[in-house]
This record gives sequence, C-alpha cells and structure tokens, in this order.
Amino acid sequence: MKPQIILAVLLIAIGIFAFAYQGFTYTTTEKAIDLGPLQVTAEKTHTLPLPPIVGGITLVGGIMLLIVGAKKA
Repeated sequence: MKPQIILAVLLIAIGIFAFAYQGFTYTTTEKAIDLGPLQVTAEKTHTLPLPPIVGGITLVGGIMLLIVGAKKA
C-alpha cells in the first residue's frame, strides 16, 4: 500500500475515535501532605477534552486524502 493511503486510513480512524470519545481521562498521583516520615498521596483525575471540530477536520482530511490517493492510482 502507498503511504498516502495508509495515512488517510489512519486519519479517518483518529477522526472516528475523536467523535466517539470526545476526549480522554487520565489519573495522576500527587503528594497531599508531607510531614517528615508521614506522607499522604491523593489521586487526581484530569480530563483532556477533544472538541468535535477536531474529529470532523481529521475525518474530512482523511477522506480527502483517500480520494486524492485513489485518483492518482
């Protein structure tokens, strides 16, 4: 397969993923209290939102790249 078609399929998959999940969440561990030998940690959840426009642009870009790649072949 041509690298252009592989990139197009990858962009389409990322666009579908961005529409489906609208972002992702991850957890970090941070020190809450540090009193000498006594340490208390807390887990903090962070969310990184992906706006639907990102998914749309990625999806349309992948489709356009796939069309251009198919016309050249």
